[in-house]
Amino acid sequence: MNAPPNPIENSFELAASRCADLTPLVYQRLFEQHPETRAMFRTQGSELVMGSMLALTIEAILDFAGDRRGHFRLIACEVASHDGYGTPRELFIAFFAVIRDTLRGLLGDEWSPDVAQAWDRLLIEIDAFAAVQA
Repeated sequence: MNAPPNPIENSFELAASRCADLTPLVYQRLFEQHPETRAMFRTQGSELVMGSMLALTIEAILDFAGDRRGHFRLIACEVASHDGYGTPRELFIAFFAVIRDTLRGLLGDEWSPDVAQAWDRLLIEIDAFAAVQA
């Protein structure tokens, strides 16, 4: 018997079918919602940093929402490193909501109540997990 589809994973799969690279969309939204973040990225080479950061975050999200085989631990590591950079915890957590909102924008009518509810739960769980890492 197959396991029911994971709504978080499904939202990324649907988004991937519409957009080859989420990076520009996610960071455009991040910079619009949190203009102070633009200065956190140096001008040269920032595209590579942003793409890598997003890819690692997506891996961590998928693992956190799935089997939790280890990639989700990156969240704990990044909480500590971003604290070291002086990034407020709220801003660190806001990045996950920016990703969710970007996916919701791409999915449009396919953003179902189940997907919305799964993302709401996930963001609460990530916030609680990050708080324990403090």
